[in-house]
Amino acid sequence: MTDHSPYRRIVSKLSRTLDLFRGTIPVLRKEAIHIRRDPMALFVTVLIPIIQMFTIGFAIDTNVRDTRTVLYDGAHTQESRRLIDRFVNSDDFIIVADVESEQALNDEIVAGRASVGIHIPADYSRRLLSGQTASFLVLVDGSDSSVASQSLNVANAIALRESLEKSLPVTAVSRSLPVEARPKILFNPDSRSANFLIPGMLAVLIQIMTVMLTALAIVRERERGTLEQLYMTPVKPLGLMIGKIIPYAIVAYAELSIMLFFMRWVFKIPISGSLTLLLLLVVPFLITMLGLGLLISTRAQSQQEAMQAAFGTMLPSIFLSGYIFPIDTMPLFFRGVSAILPTTYLIEIFRGIILRGAGIDALWKQTLILSIMGLVLITLSALRFRKRTS
Repeated sequence: MTDHSPYRRIVSKLSRTLDLFRGTIPVLRKEAIHIRRDPMALFVTVLIPIIQMFTIGFAIDTNVRDTRTVLYDGAHTQESRRLIDRFVNSDDFIIVADVESEQALNDEIVAGRASVGIHIPADYSRRLLSGQTASFLVLVDGSDSSVASQSLNVANAIALRESLEKSLPVTAVSRSLPVEARPKILFNPDSRSANFLIPGMLAVLIQIMTVMLTALAIVRERERGTLEQLYMTPVKPLGLMIGKIIPYAIVAYAELSIMLFFMRWVFKIPISGSLTLLLLLVVPFLITMLGLGLLISTRAQSQQEAMQAAFGTMLPSIFLSGYIFPIDTMPLFFRGVSAILPTTYLIEIFRGIILRGAGIDALWKQTLILSIMGLVLITLSALRFRKRTS
């Protein structure tokens, strides 16, 4: 009679192994239902990385092109026009303004409307035709180190090419090139990366703190069961929103003051403009970010969902706001996205006041846009809260 004991042992071990996985299918089905009921978690987990990949792949370009350039041609001659054409045809510069004085040239850069200024002196053609070195001045906004370095390199290359094409002899008396670019870096002459990064970092950190804090405000009330008590009070939705954001605004101001102190005395970045103006222009941004956090809070069902939504607003603000990469190098679509990001305008305000010493005459547009954004978001949050309470 055949002994089936080895087969029985194999079957027994297989049965015990399968027994370890008992209940897997029901639990799997249960978790699949939870995922389907929590689309926000699925969106953050699956779609956000894909969106980030496409955003970084298409929007981020480290090659600086079409740098906004302002021109002051004091010569108005054929030779100066030829030099200007070289800048335009290089695809690295785009002339956005043609001014009539050195002060206007400097004002355009201080206001942030241009990153490069080209000044061709009145005696440019005369010196060139007489065999002397004809120089032109290139003013570069040093608050953006990547734009500054590439602009200087291209300007020197254009001057060299112009010199090589001139058939002027190099004598023993004059061994210099016929055309010379004289660069001058404004606002950040040492090209310190901290001067470029830290003012923008302040804006990003303020956004992270304010959105995170307020995104949990209404959700926390709901999870603790105290939201129903607010429903029974005579407080109006808009009054509730204002009351919610004021404490967080105070905390944000205190945090900003601490970071400005460390920026000035630890990282040695001087504030070229008015500190009072800087603190004043932060107000519409804080209102905007606090309003965004409250809007997220009124829509989220849990603190986890609120945190996920708040986290989803951060990465676009880091990559598309001009904090690290110049907006001018982005495709048109992503430049449109950057135009609706509040952080874009606060970074312009911070860099304008801290690095360039800009005033309200140069920053009123950014302030107005942030004020409109803040009013809209606070109103939407109040309307959303009223809808949930009705």
